Amino acid sequence: MTISKPTKAFRLASIFALLAGVFGFLIGLMNAQMQLNEKGYYFAILLFGLFSFVSLQKTVRDKLEGQTISKPYLLMCWVAVGAAIAMLGIGLYHAELLLSEKGFYAMAFLLSGFSAITVQKNVRDTMVLEKSQAPSVLMEEAK
Repeated sequence: MTISKPTKAFRLASIFALLAGVFGFLIGLMNAQMQLNEKGYYFAILLFGLFSFVSLQKTVRDKLEGQTISKPYLLMCWVAVGAAIAMLGIGLYHAELLLSEKGFYAMAFLLSGFSAITVQKNVRDTMVLEKSQAPSVLMEEAK
């Protein structure tokens, strides 16, 4: 598996997309005409979804790099991702919101999830490359 360092522009674009998705979702929640417990439900889904997306990406990456991953944990990651998406979908389906508002929350959630995966991948790629270059840097400094 060949890993190349992500460009600075790609790393910044990924972080910007994550912030835009999360802040867009949260600003939408703050301005929504819904009860506090309903806002809490959507906030918890956002947090759960982001964690499950990043956890799944890390687990899949670990497996690709030859690390031992337990099948139950990998299955739990997939179930968590599916549950987060399903909970958001079911919540939005039953919510008394305009269709455009439902679409906004769905798109902000998916943007946040995809960009969280991308940011995690960029961090992982950078760490792997820095780790692989560390001995050569030390050897050059010793000369």
